[in-house]
Amino acid sequence: MSAIYKSEAGADELRRRYQEELRTWPVPADHLQVPTREGETFVLASGPPDAPPVVLLHGAGANATMWREDAAAWAQHLRTYAVDLVGEPGLSAPSRPPLDSDAYVRWLDEVLDGLGLADTALVGISLGGWMALEYATHRPERVRRLALLCPGGVGAQKVGWLFKALLLRPFGRWGTRRSAQVATGLDTPLSGPVLDHLALTFAQFRPRTERLPVFSDEALRRLAMPVRVTVGESDAMFDSAQTADRIRRCVPHASVEVLPGVGHAILDQTGPVLAFLRG
Repeated sequence: MSAIYKSEAGADELRRRYQEELRTWPVPADHLQVPTREGETFVLASGPPDAPPVVLLHGAGANATMWREDAAAWAQHLRTYAVDLVGEPGLSAPSRPPLDSDAYVRWLDEVLDGLGLADTALVGISLGGWMALEYATHRPERVRRLALLCPGGVGAQKVGWLFKALLLRPFGRWGTRRSAQVATGLDTPLSGPVLDHLALTFAQFRPRTERLPVFSDEALRRLAMPVRVTVGESDAMFDSAQTADRIRRCVPHASVEVLPGVGHAILDQTGPVLAFLRG
């Protein structure tokens, strides 16, 4: 059994649910397995093969299916490659090399090479935003455009929500769901299915415990490509005000938006991000 899951039965259940989502993917898609030094990497590719490419990097505890609604719209204009990050509950290898190494840059090099992409636009959210930034600061020549949603590694990482989650852990599935609500900031009736999905995932999945390395000002200044950053004003996981301030100071050409009253989970950005990607 992989160490990223709490049981083999739980891992099987998450894979079964993943396959169900793939069977109902809203647009035609190719299921690709790209060999890398970290193991097989699963990529869900949609849209015209000759359209401009965009690589999508999801957040922690998620997989490529989090881009379901976005891909349905973006694939009309772009070739979307939704990547399952290694070490997360998708169909990629369970490998988790240290975050404070060049392993994820080398891994994404091999993913892009395997997809035949000399360069591409990148979209990343949360942990995926950190990985997109990590790649863009080391390989700026391979990143055409960079769109980040609540990215890690810029503003300070908060821990208050984690203490609340630990207090809720003894309350079983309800406690897990409530923890997800605290972390994401989702508290509307329409958020129910998202929170239920997160609760089911984290009942079976072991999340990373490493803190995300913070990018230096020097690293952020390497971002010469067009950049769009969107953060939630009430993010419980990262200091969104600090994220916005540092990006504005170090990447003055970037577009930065702070969404009032929004937490870590940023929804309904399909249109604005598509407009940015199409330039």
